[in-house]
Amino acid sequence: MQSIMLKAKLHRAVTTHAVIDYEGSCAIDSDWLDMSGIRDNEQIQIYNVDNGERFTTYAIRGEAGSKIISVNGAAAHKAAVGDRLIICAYAIYDESELDAHQPRILYMDANGDLSHSSHAIPVQLA
Repeated sequence: MQSIMLKAKLHRAVTTHAVIDYEGSCAIDSDWLDMSGIRDNEQIQIYNVDNGERFTTYAIRGEAGSKIISVNGAAAHKAAVGDRLIICAYAIYDESELDAHQPRILYMDANGDLSHSSHAIPVQLA
């Protein structure tokens, strides 16, 4: 059996650009791509915390150290500069890989800076 699991997440990344007249995709700071394990051209899901939009696109490499999160093409209608986004990548894992699987999670602060990283999402309390 195989399971689709969270591979990587940028939690509350701040949109820095929304460029309609650019070939589609989402440019992400190269440093964050490398830290998260998200690869160039990999499919990503984006969840906009501020307006509730959810959409699929692919990641492209943005300038290292720039903190760029640029939602491009048609998807630019779904995010505005300053919106907080959750950007996720998923992968298929075999049963034998599941016990050792740990997603790479990057947490951003309100200024769009990397706050900290983790390999687990905290248990939600009632």
